[in-house]
Amino acid sequence: MSGLKLPTEKHLMLFSGRAYPELAQEIARLMDTELVPTRHVTYANSEIYVQYLESVRGSDAFVIQSHAAPVNESLMEQLIMIDALKRASAKRITVVVPFYPYARQDKKHLGREPISARLVADLFRTAGADRIMSIDLHAAQIQGFFDGPVDHLWGLPVLAEYVKGKYDTDEMTVVSPDAGRVRLADMWTDRLGSRLAIIHKRRDPSIANTVAVHEVVGDVEGRVCLLVDDMIDTAGTICLAAEALKQRGAKKVIAATTHPVLSGPAAQRLNDSAFEEVIVCNTLPIRTEVPVDKLTVLSIAPMLAQAIHEVFEDGSVTKLFR
Repeated sequence: MSGLKLPTEKHLMLFSGRAYPELAQEIARLMDTELVPTRHVTYANSEIYVQYLESVRGSDAFVIQSHAAPVNESLMEQLIMIDALKRASAKRITVVVPFYPYARQDKKHLGREPISARLVADLFRTAGADRIMSIDLHAAQIQGFFDGPVDHLWGLPVLAEYVKGKYDTDEMTVVSPDAGRVRLADMWTDRLGSRLAIIHKRRDPSIANTVAVHEVVGDVEGRVCLLVDDMIDTAGTICLAAEALKQRGAKKVIAATTHPVLSGPAAQRLNDSAFEEVIVCNTLPIRTEVPVDKLTVLSIAPMLAQAIHEVFEDGSVTKLFR
């Protein structure tokens, strides 16, 4: 045989941006490894500089960044980290984005609008990413925006185990806050063996974050109602939904969502709401001006650590959700 053959071993390396290093550190602890020492600098004119303090040549690199506000800054930092890895000869680069940036801009609603979720996928690819790993994408078609493998994980198993351990699911009704989340609510009913209800709402497309709740379709009177969604942003929609359920005789209202975006008035709205408890995952850091008394935060790090291990070992990510 001509040529030279060398014995090689795969080398996993974890990298973290500055947006939410606590989550990356928890993942590293669970995987019994450490984050690669990295020098991050933001210059006076707001430009970002990244340098890795160890060799990354030939590594299977996982770049972890949670895109909390300011989203554009954290996104640019991750792109620069990917570019640095590519130019330093990393063998494979996986982008780990627990909360996918610009995911709500996944299609055109009006004329002359962008599809920014596709743009973000193109930016990751151009920077040098080979693979994307994310949790509860706002729209499933985002998986097709990236020209490469996309590992779409679910927060539902983590959230559902907590709900089953604390509440009686026999008296529970899973509620979809709008028609777009019915499929997610269906998955919850399959998991919990509960009934299903739907809230019909209309949104004014010309005014952001404004919703009018109209009808509740399903049996909610005297029931423990579980509102499920992929995220809570300003909390306007979900708090209106909780109030509508209470007005229709719900015994108790709780919420389970994966991403705690919690922008602007969200914290105060949740504190003043009809919710008994709001359950979220730690895909994003919670940095609200006032504490949310009703908030329960569950760790998504064990799932991410397992998924990263499966990708590194060329195993199956799908088996985590069977």
